[in-house]
Amino acid sequence: MCGIVAAVAARNIVPVLIEGLMKLEYRGYDSAGLALLNPTLTRLRSVGRVAELAAQAEGQVAHHGIAHTRWATHGVPSERNAHPHVSAGLAVVHNGIIENYAELKQELTAAGYAFSSDTDTEVIAHLIQHTLKSAPDLFEAVRLTTLRLIGAYAIAVLQERDDRIVVARHGAPLLLGLGEDGNYAASDASALLQVTRRMIYLEDGDVAELKRGALRIVGAGGTAMNIPADRPVHESTLSADDVELGDYQHYMQKEIFEQPQALAATLEMIGGAQTLTPNLFGVAAPEMLAGVRSVLVLACGTSFHAGLVARYWIEQLAGIACNVEIASEYRYRVSVPNPEQLVVAISQSGETADTLASVKHAKSLGMGRTLAICNVPESAIVRECALRFLTRAGPEIGVASTKAFTTQLAALFLLAVTLAKQAGRLTPEQEGGHLKALRHLPVAVQKVLALEPKIEAWAKRFADKQHALFLGRGHHYPIALEGALKLKEISYIHAEGYPAGELKHGPLALVDKDMPVISIAPNDALLEKLKSNLKEVAARGGELYVFADADSAVDEEAGVHVLRLPEHYGLLSPVLHVIALQLLSYHAALVKGTDVDKPRNLAKSVTVE
Repeated sequence: MCGIVAAVAARNIVPVLIEGLMKLEYRGYDSAGLALLNPTLTRLRSVGRVAELAAQAEGQVAHHGIAHTRWATHGVPSERNAHPHVSAGLAVVHNGIIENYAELKQELTAAGYAFSSDTDTEVIAHLIQHTLKSAPDLFEAVRLTTLRLIGAYAIAVLQERDDRIVVARHGAPLLLGLGEDGNYAASDASALLQVTRRMIYLEDGDVAELKRGALRIVGAGGTAMNIPADRPVHESTLSADDVELGDYQHYMQKEIFEQPQALAATLEMIGGAQTLTPNLFGVAAPEMLAGVRSVLVLACGTSFHAGLVARYWIEQLAGIACNVEIASEYRYRVSVPNPEQLVVAISQSGETADTLASVKHAKSLGMGRTLAICNVPESAIVRECALRFLTRAGPEIGVASTKAFTTQLAALFLLAVTLAKQAGRLTPEQEGGHLKALRHLPVAVQKVLALEPKIEAWAKRFADKQHALFLGRGHHYPIALEGALKLKEISYIHAEGYPAGELKHGPLALVDKDMPVISIAPNDALLEKLKSNLKEVAARGGELYVFADADSAVDEEAGVHVLRLPEHYGLLSPVLHVIALQLLSYHAALVKGTDVDKPRNLAKSVTVE
């Protein structure tokens, strides 16, 4: 959450900072601000979107600057709480949370520093300023200050009469960009594609100094890092077009329709394969996956729902017990460690604070068999895990996850099939069938996307409702959860997902003509059971919207609307059905006129607890 851009260059860096912030608005958009040296410190701040800040910055020229877009944690969204925060000619922007800010604030207040905001970040600015009295070099003052900070942070610091920007990170993402005319830093590579594709990913504890023609990095132990030996330079494979909206109305719409390509890219390595090998998950995978008899999945939000689907696949195909934990809960309860267990961490950004902390907690308990399923190669969770599978969804800008989710499902299905093969539960014919289904998946998804006009008509029917109920059974129950999450995220309609068999245990009391009920009805072994549940809804006057397979025996009648997906897709059916639910939520939000890509109170990368 929150986004940082910093630049020191021969060019005017103000447009670079503004464009970078616009690319990072998915990380937070409560307020925005920047600090420039031209030659004294100039600070501009605004509440709301970066466009407001851009209007203020019109005509500004500078060669040194830091900028920030905020998702509020400490203090309400307001100009006084917007970053940068200053202390006597020194400015700081910060992502993360400083857990010991209260005691530091008390100490600094006693030393005579006055606070003008409600944020934890202002503590950093005053603490660096205070440290400069005994360590007058900015780089050293920042390094010493970070030793006193408890929590997560990525910071960028600018000082009057200094030709440097100093940055540091611990537990929050920050990377450097090496340009021909200067050096840059940002929370995400997408912010810097406008100036460079050469990136250095900082590690926890790193402090870096950016000058126009020089770069210096000191690691957590105070040791100078050699570039590229210790901190290699990566050539980003992203292009500026990857993060442009193009002809689409919203990023969410673009990302929904990018799913065939995203799935094809994610599954590219099995394109011509006749068999699966554990090496898909890393060179150490054959040894590490051998003998795995249980799986623990750690994830949050949409990624948690992907894990719930995977539990059905892993237990059915591999015969291996699978437990799925909400990462923010797992590390705060007493659990029973199992060193033979495979720990799978799922995250779109790879920086999800709760998921990263839960992986570290599992490792501290002796569970070293760790696998990251992630969309960002150099992210913290990928680096923390012994094995990795990179989904190749490309940048996902819309806050409500779409293509990241379906590519996670594809990766998890590959894992389930691989574990089944390792366990000796897969015949060559079955393996070939699964590979064929995976390779056909992008085509099957394209057919679902063609249903958009019909789904749009459905969305108009209940966009004025206050509540909705989503039903699924078996491995489509997590898809019901995901459908409900999407609807509430972007349309603000209160929605809940339930296993259909639970209707009579409580939720049925809510059903009436004003409570639309959306059901997933694939033609599987649970279809007849599901049809009985749907009858329970119809008998209470509920309005049913049923997403069925082409061959599902569900009839349309008064109060029962049926939309048939083009084909039944067996175990991979959840991938197709969730896309229909994504389109439903998107069009409901359009009717309601909400901000689809930037829903209120939410941000994309949850890098704080």
